[in-house]
Amino acid sequence: MKRDSRVVYSSTDGDLRKARDPKLKRRQADGDRVKVRREVAGRRGTAVTTVSGVPLDDAGLKELAGKLKKRCGVGGSVKGGVIEMQGDHREIGVEILKVPGYTPVLAGG
Repeated sequence: MKRDSRVVYSSTDGDLRKARDPKLKRRQADGDRVKVRREVAGRRGTAVTTVSGVPLDDAGLKELAGKLKKRCGVGGSVKGGVIEMQGDHREIGVEILKVPGYTPVLAGG
């Protein structure tokens, strides 16, 4: 494919070089509730705190995950738009998520 042959602008979609992530639209459509839950299923009884429903792109999620993990002093990761932290840190997660203006909700057991 030649360099000049790719489409970079569409009259219906606009500039395709700045295409939005379709998963981000789905995350934003879920509402402004951010779910903070404790999960043990599939982890041999080890508790994991998950944060889902944050209306951020992947780079923003990684940055927020870094802040949460540093504050809690634990490890974790971001997988499929969900922040996972080792251990039960729901209260600290809710406290930190209220500062930027999110509406965190405790979910799960």
